[in-house]
Amino acid sequence: MATLAAVAARRAASLARTPAPSQAASLVPRRGLAAAADHHGPPKVNIWQDPMNPSKWKEEHFVIVSLTGWGLLVFGGYKYFTGGKGKKEENEVETAQ
Repeated sequence: MATLAAVAARRAASLARTPAPSQAASLVPRRGLAAAADHHGPPKVNIWQDPMNPSKWKEEHFVIVSLTGWGLLVFGGYKYFTGGKGKKEENEVETAQ
């Protein structure tokens, strides 16, 4: 008799802990970061496999090429608008000695 009462008490306690149907969605396991393995769209390739098609490049390769291009543009603009004064100063120092 005591075991039947204990079993009934356990069942009642487990039913009390079960969330309402509106909260049941929170019990569904989430995939989290596992979704990154799912491929959507065409596969991405390395930059050296298809250098003339940036839409197929991997994201990290596109970022590297983009930042390199912007860096060259800024450095080239700097050299153009300053007139490359770094070399003129070196030549003046050599002629003065």
